[in-house]
Amino acid sequence: MNSPLAEQLRPQDLTEVVGQDHLVGPSGFITKIIQSKKPLSMILWGPPGSGKTSIARLYAKAFSLNFKNMSAIFSGIADIKKIIQDMNDTPLFGKQIVLFVDEIHRLPKAVEETLYPAMEDFALDIVIGKGPSARTVRLDLPKFTLVGATTRFGLLAGPFRDRFGIVHRLNYYQPPELIEILQKAALKLDVSLTEEAVLAIAKRARGTPRIALKLLKRVRDYAQVKQLAIISPAVAESALQMLSIDSLGLDENERQFLEKIITKHNGGPIGLKTISATIHEDPGTIEEVLEPYLLQLGFVKRTPQGRVITESAYQYLHHPFPAQHQ
Repeated sequence: MNSPLAEQLRPQDLTEVVGQDHLVGPSGFITKIIQSKKPLSMILWGPPGSGKTSIARLYAKAFSLNFKNMSAIFSGIADIKKIIQDMNDTPLFGKQIVLFVDEIHRLPKAVEETLYPAMEDFALDIVIGKGPSARTVRLDLPKFTLVGATTRFGLLAGPFRDRFGIVHRLNYYQPPELIEILQKAALKLDVSLTEEAVLAIAKRARGTPRIALKLLKRVRDYAQVKQLAIISPAVAESALQMLSIDSLGLDENERQFLEKIITKHNGGPIGLKTISATIHEDPGTIEEVLEPYLLQLGFVKRTPQGRVITESAYQYLHHPFPAQHQ
């Protein structure tokens, strides 16, 4: 059976990882850990789609360890007990594994604290009963190395962070790195693109491999519908325009975000709740989905008075910059 497409496009070895040289390059931290032959628990944090899961998988593979993926969303300690029982009941028991928790900052505090002895003593203390009759039962765990991934490192409690051997940030990718990633993926997808077409996709990928690969697949689909053997820059541009992706990688929602603050609130400063009411969007979505790339581009500033649209955003959207903001 063929593996899923997303799995086929992942690097199969740490040497195939493009970028993140501070982690997986010849002198990278992870490379040095692997050379020491002593796996350490670690936190990988950075923007979504930057390769945290792929690096965690390859970290396990480099040590010839089993990889166990665990969701960070639990309803309580009972879920932890079930996971531990499943681990004990599988052939993984007795073998060291890499236990990977994505979005680890979303672990409930009680679950997080329960993991403290698990990380230090490979044991889990479970309280059974309530009141005077309550007793603690210790469950032995398989040896494991905990690897957590997060996009919001600051939400992790200090005592939890301190239990990890290393904590490192994944960087946004530069255009040459994204071009290399796209070229390798195009070979796997059996897609023919010109260098200019690859560059057009890379420029819109927002420094993120996941977005680059998503756009490549959509451009490929467009070319297949048009029955085109080679994807030229014009074909790539047409496909991306259909997706409402502009030359900087902004989508329709992000452009509307900027436009409405400029036209309805004179570019700010404006509070988050007012923005939410103006664009009919949840504040969490604004902070976690709409704003990050705009902040990265320098199109939005967060000030004590509220959000402010910058002069560069005015210029990009072809609006005159208000005199009072100069």
